[in-house]
Amino acid sequence: MIGKFIVFEGVEGGGKTTQIELLRDWLLGKEELRQILSKYINVVITREPGGTQLGKALRKLLLSSDVLAEKIQNTSELLLYAADRAQHVEALIKPCLERGAIVLCDRFIDSTIAYQGYGHGLDLELIQQLNYIATGGLKSDLTFWLDLDVEIGLSRAKNRGNFDRMERANIEFHRRVQQGYQELAKNNSLIVRIDANLTREKVQQQIQEIIMQKLVEWRYN
Repeated sequence: MIGKFIVFEGVEGGGKTTQIELLRDWLLGKEELRQILSKYINVVITREPGGTQLGKALRKLLLSSDVLAEKIQNTSELLLYAADRAQHVEALIKPCLERGAIVLCDRFIDSTIAYQGYGHGLDLELIQQLNYIATGGLKSDLTFWLDLDVEIGLSRAKNRGNFDRMERANIEFHRRVQQGYQELAKNNSLIVRIDANLTREKVQQQIQEIIMQKLVEWRYN
């Protein structure tokens, strides 16, 4: 595909949304990047769950703590995330990449492995199979793992107010999720660790340095 698919991952409170917006603004506003970026038509921001109309409805079901009177079972949760991803890939991500966009996505397949696999203990092989079905084999060109201490992240999320259903999970769940990301980063060279314990400016600086290197590489591919 002509475009590039860049994913942001990490535990709660890592600042993914902020960093994605800062990166978008930098890519569009940096004069020195215009020639390098000339092959890409635009920069698109999206997220999972919730990147499509169907995804917005699923996001409300998955993350709002007061929508359903019954507990969402772990396997049901996994399948709902897979449904969101299948719609997202076919309706938004692939068309944007085929047109030549840079797509910046808040969460993708690694979130499912970390949260539903390591966090809830569901079968990792099953999750890999579902991810493949939902994506048709689509992978990111680059994944930023915003790595920070779980307690710090949850404190940041709490300060924002309105804890969602996932953020309300106990601390041990979030530690297992963090372990999942650590294991994923060990085994995937496309996952780049970013120290998210720093200020948002220093976090963005790390991201921009990596992106600059990648844009030069991609320019000649």
